[in-house]
Amino acid sequence: MTQFIKLDNSSLKQLRTVDSRLMSYNIEMTEVTGGTFWKPYTPAQIAGTETFPPIKDMSELPKLMQWYDPIDLTSENLLVLAKALGPVWIRVSGTWANKTYYNFEGKYAPGVIPEGFQNVLQKDQWLKLLDFVKAVDAKLLVSFANCPGIHAADEPWTPDQAKLLFDLSSEYGVPINAIEFMNEPNLLSISGVPEGYTAADFARDQEICNAWVKENYPDCLIVGPSTTDSDAMRMGPDDAKGGGGIADASPTVSTAELMQSYEVPLDVFSYHYYNGISERLASIMPDAHWKSEEAHTDAYLAMAGRCARVYSTMRDKYCPGSQMWVTESGDAGGGGSTWAPTYLDVLRTLNELGDFATVTDGIIFHNTLASSDYGFLQHGSFNPRPNYFAVLLWNRLMGITVYDSGIPHAEGAHVYCHSRKDDKDGCVYLVINNSLTETTTVELPKNAVRYTLSGNGDMRSSVIYLNGNPLVLGENNELPALEGVMQDADNVELAPGTCTFLVL
Repeated sequence: MTQFIKLDNSSLKQLRTVDSRLMSYNIEMTEVTGGTFWKPYTPAQIAGTETFPPIKDMSELPKLMQWYDPIDLTSENLLVLAKALGPVWIRVSGTWANKTYYNFEGKYAPGVIPEGFQNVLQKDQWLKLLDFVKAVDAKLLVSFANCPGIHAADEPWTPDQAKLLFDLSSEYGVPINAIEFMNEPNLLSISGVPEGYTAADFARDQEICNAWVKENYPDCLIVGPSTTDSDAMRMGPDDAKGGGGIADASPTVSTAELMQSYEVPLDVFSYHYYNGISERLASIMPDAHWKSEEAHTDAYLAMAGRCARVYSTMRDKYCPGSQMWVTESGDAGGGGSTWAPTYLDVLRTLNELGDFATVTDGIIFHNTLASSDYGFLQHGSFNPRPNYFAVLLWNRLMGITVYDSGIPHAEGAHVYCHSRKDDKDGCVYLVINNSLTETTTVELPKNAVRYTLSGNGDMRSSVIYLNGNPLVLGENNELPALEGVMQDADNVELAPGTCTFLVL
């Protein structure tokens, strides 16, 4: 259905202000130490011309993984691209972090993994991460190991290893600013915790960790529970069976079971959000998978805001008055869908930012910066993907004051409004025309600068276009200019499948 939108910025209602580091990202522990992660899709699978071969059950999961060496956090190209995004939070966590030994004292030779752990973080690896955090003006969020190498299920967690991480970071001048006790405790059966570990054991250990951190590092924020609650939130297209992805294939623990009346409360409420699961696991969890032809629909785009609204009620119950952080976000659990590195996923990414900001203040950590098919940058080459340029433009244009656009969501018209990032009078509208067949007409109240993102007619394009021009790195890996075009106060036609920022 063709949409006609009339923008009126004369009496905008302010909803809230949001964190200036709203758009942040993960660098998973497996990227720091080296480790296993999802095998990349083939170019044909990304283009949508080749289907992903189905698996029979979760026992075949290992064949979907491969070993990756640590990413080069000293790469000048990576640093330039990360700095361009502006100040962010960086989260170093993931299931890999639950089982990582910190070999900062050199007790074990390279290649030796202590009993009860699965992997090792060397001192020089952590210092490279800290150098990166400092270079891009980031704040640091981490999670700790909670595995048989630390303790048995009937024994309390001990902070000896965590202290090494805190002390080295502090001594190096890059403090840990926030912690989540462990990654995804809702998935206890596959998270690497000691055998027999229960939600009650987690609550015991979370309390120990909270008290220890506040006593020894009072400026450090305590964040949690770092979970996906599939009982509370359905993320697949089938509400009866959809869920958070891998969580639906394994015994899970609810947020209510994990959130006790802690004597030392959390400072920030956190959860993980993915729009269902990717093609890698679709054959065994079909009801939690969205097909590519659904990735532009109102139902699909509504999931991020729906999830935020569900979790905001939990935040208000367990952590009233706090920020709410999405400490992992991406298009699909299981390493991302085949279209994650294409323009098609830009609609979801920008819609999530816009919708989340209308619900609450907080941080969204995209998973990841430079690994997996949903990373902002391609692993190894650090070549920017469409989502990178989309969030780069968001960060350059959208200010922290959020307004009610006054325009209800409909196909072809997902409209968000913020203050200007340059602090000048006026505002910035983001209009997502998620119809793939109809043009949306926008009536402007005054002259504007227009920035229209597209796939140049190909929703699965690996290149994103700004006002018809491809956004690619220059000969010396220089970022392209992100320049808008002047638009007179008149009707503007927005092509199908485009995302447009209008600076008024």
